[in-house]
Amino acid sequence: MSRRSHFPRRLIDTTTGWFRVLVMVVAAAIIGICAAVLLTKLSPGVAEITGEHTATGQAADVLATLEVSDEANPGGYDRDLFGFRKVDANNDGCDVREDILARDLTDVTYKYRGSCTVASGVLHDPYTGKTITFTRGVKTSSAVQIDHVVALENAWRSGAHAWDTSKRYAFANDPYNLLAVDGPANQSKGSASAAYWLPTNSAYRCDYVARQIGVKAKYSLSVTSNEKRAILAVLHTCPAQEVPQS
Repeated sequence: MSRRSHFPRRLIDTTTGWFRVLVMVVAAAIIGICAAVLLTKLSPGVAEITGEHTATGQAADVLATLEVSDEANPGGYDRDLFGFRKVDANNDGCDVREDILARDLTDVTYKYRGSCTVASGVLHDPYTGKTITFTRGVKTSSAVQIDHVVALENAWRSGAHAWDTSKRYAFANDPYNLLAVDGPANQSKGSASAAYWLPTNSAYRCDYVARQIGVKAKYSLSVTSNEKRAILAVLHTCPAQEVPQS
């Protein structure tokens, strides 16, 4: 009487030539896909050919109206030239930081009745997607910071170096260009344009670049070639994106 093997019969004979060829074909396909993706990230020319830097929609249309300039940095930037928090843009008697905290936070409480000073609140941070509990204090206030969506130094390089003081002050204190955001994310961004920094919260990137477009259009600021390509790559994923009105 013959014994049955305790081992299951091999479903696929991996020693045959056709199986090895199949493995090689699949591996080559995977490598090709990865290489194509990498090339679009490393080579603007390849990305242009594959359509990554093309976009449609209202935000893309407004972007197309912006001047593209790769001129050298004009130099002379000084943050104090913009007078952030030195004017009351909406004439409500409150510091612009407090205005933005009150606008962007939920469950807001104030230092005392009738005060402009926000004592606490909750931020659903657009840049990271985190929920941050804000409590005013020497060691805690910096957890939530006010970001210039188009950074002041970026604006300086994009045309603000030629503005007069009143226009720079208006720009720096315009609520349209201000967002309450996660402090570390704001520090990470610094003065970077969209070519070098985007929110880690990918779900917010389309809204983010659309607001940058809106700010630059409002103040007739230029974009660099790299900045425009980076914005188009984001808008490529959201063809219905509009520029925010407020």
